[in-house]
Amino acid sequence: MIHPHTEPPAQQLRFAIIGCGLIGNKRLQSLRNHSVVAACDLAWDRAADLAARAGSQCVPATSSDAVLTSDADAVIISATNAALAPLTAECIRHGKHVLVEKPVGISTAEIDELLKLAEDHRTLVRAGYNHRYHPAIQKARQIFESGIIGELMFIRARYGHGGRIGYDREWRADPAQSGGGELIDQGVHLIDLAGWFLGPWTSVDGHATTYFWQMPVDDNAFLSLRNAAGNTAWLHVSCTEWKNLFSFEIYGKHGKLHIEGLGGSYGVERLYHYQMLPAMGPPDTIIYEYPRGDESWRLETAEFVDDILLNRTPTPGLQEARATLAVVEEIYRKSMPSSNHLRAALANS
Repeated sequence: MIHPHTEPPAQQLRFAIIGCGLIGNKRLQSLRNHSVVAACDLAWDRAADLAARAGSQCVPATSSDAVLTSDADAVIISATNAALAPLTAECIRHGKHVLVEKPVGISTAEIDELLKLAEDHRTLVRAGYNHRYHPAIQKARQIFESGIIGELMFIRARYGHGGRIGYDREWRADPAQSGGGELIDQGVHLIDLAGWFLGPWTSVDGHATTYFWQMPVDDNAFLSLRNAAGNTAWLHVSCTEWKNLFSFEIYGKHGKLHIEGLGGSYGVERLYHYQMLPAMGPPDTIIYEYPRGDESWRLETAEFVDDILLNRTPTPGLQEARATLAVVEEIYRKSMPSSNHLRAALANS
């Protein structure tokens, strides 16, 4: 849930952005009241384009040295998966706070190193799980916390897309850069959201496999996660979905919450609240619809700003990122006997 706004001291922060592609530009748009002093990308054109949009104070670069030596208070990192943890470590060592996109790293060992570094250097690290800030998910969290749907029983969720021509030749299909396939790409969002409602997990089962795409990483993963009380999250992620889909169902003893759609090609974002009646039968139903676009990037970035100004531990942060990656590692480990390509993904951990 977004923290209650506490009006931190009015202060403009200085940011740098590493990774100037689609996500880097989304983050730039969310920094409405703060300056961006450096933009870094391996491709000069992307760095220069973002810097031009950020303003004359922003210096483009193709080396992270320009960010590390800048006067930025904080850095937003949106690079390939394998580069996320090393870049975050560099920024921490230089005293920068960091908002790093999911999955933050490709192994729990990397996250453990970041946890120690952040503690030693007294820096704050927020994990970029923007799905927590989608309006339907925020509303579902609010309803859940009210207690009206009762004690949670289980979660059922699906998330998928259909790829595109050449998808099997992009960086996400290279385990050296991605750390895995669909599970570590979209799957971590479902694991994070399910953990937010039901975690931590004491039992992790499932498998990851490749059915369609000719690539050395998984294109489907099926998970069954259980907490100490036996509550289950049953998750499926896929890049053979063909029609983009997001569905997240939360079952309580007195009601059900169903989130579907994320806007754009995933369809209008909606929340269905089904509330059980004393006589049972057809439930009372309220439908919330959110057609006005995705504000999750702005809300998440605003939370990060508040983290810094209030010296508040970010949530989700490194601990949550580690818990999610622990699930990913276990599923890949369980999948290794029948999936040779996953050995390469796990070898990076």
